Amino acid sequence: MNLQPKNKLETGFSLASMTDIIFLLLIFFMLTSSIVSPTALPISLPKATSATQSNPRVIVTVTSKLEYFINNQPIEAKNIEVALVNELKKADEQKVLLNMDKTVPVEHLVRITAIANRLGAKVAIATQLEQKNDE
Repeated sequence: MNLQPKNKLETGFSLASMTDIIFLLLIFFMLTSSIVSPTALPISLPKATSATQSNPRVIVTVTSKLEYFINNQPIEAKNIEVALVNELKKADEQKVLLNMDKTVPVEHLVRITAIANRLGAKVAIATQLEQKNDE
């Protein structure tokens, strides 16, 4: 008497569906990482009803704690003019974008704008586009 089963059970595990999931996750993280700026500084921009288009070579950022950055590199407030001179020499266009937290006193904006104007650079202030409520 032969009591052996005719159909043998497969004990292996197919990883085809797992590789599909991993591939989709990889695509998702690659797309979202290109959208999020990893070197962004924590500032809250003032709101405006219109946005200006600008592609500056020099970006000056002032945080709410009055920390200064030029092109995401920290700089002391007393050395801002020297650093701006050096960065504007490297840039092909003399444009400066000011990313200032909305809580920063205006005197800091005026000081940096005056330095940039003295150096012959055009100055733009970064803003956040204000959402219109049509009700």
